[in-house]
Amino acid sequence: MREGLVTRNTKETQINVKISLDGKGDCQANTGIGFFDHMLVLFTKHGLMDAYFDVKGDLHVDSHHTIEDTGIAMGLAIRQALGDKKSIRRYGTAYVPMDEALVLVSLDLSDRPYLVFDAQFSQPMVGQMDTQMVEEFFRAVAFNAGITLHIKVLHGSNCHHIIEAMFKAFGRAIDDATRLDTRIEGVLSTKGTL
Repeated sequence: MREGLVTRNTKETQINVKISLDGKGDCQANTGIGFFDHMLVLFTKHGLMDAYFDVKGDLHVDSHHTIEDTGIAMGLAIRQALGDKKSIRRYGTAYVPMDEALVLVSLDLSDRPYLVFDAQFSQPMVGQMDTQMVEEFFRAVAFNAGITLHIKVLHGSNCHHIIEAMFKAFGRAIDDATRLDTRIEGVLSTKGTL
């Protein structure tokens, strides 16, 4: 079982994250931010992985530390679960519609972290989640997991729909990239390493 377990404790947050890449889509998420919990559940459901997020953050300040630090811990857990990356497909791409919204996510588990985030939000908040934090979350995940990550909103006006499509597409792309392929000996790279 490919699993990652990360505990991250700072003066701002206390976080425990467990990711199992070979799951069924089961998730328990408790961050104190309802909409963010919902997005984490969608990510794991559509990525067919199992996950546990137990997060306590300084929400009396705002949601920034809680969301960003969850992304850091999640990225580290994904990196840990991938291990030596032998026989993984490496690349994943998904288009996901959500009513009027359509989002593309494409990624490479290259250990060359990068984020291209092409999205605009018309509202500052969805529930208790600051929409600016969506980009910060994905940046934290990408840089700590070693993912080259592209997220592009092709259509959409409803912020809830756009963000939901992002998390679902990210889950599907991660699932595709982390699949094991018996045809791949070692890692999928002419360099012999990722």
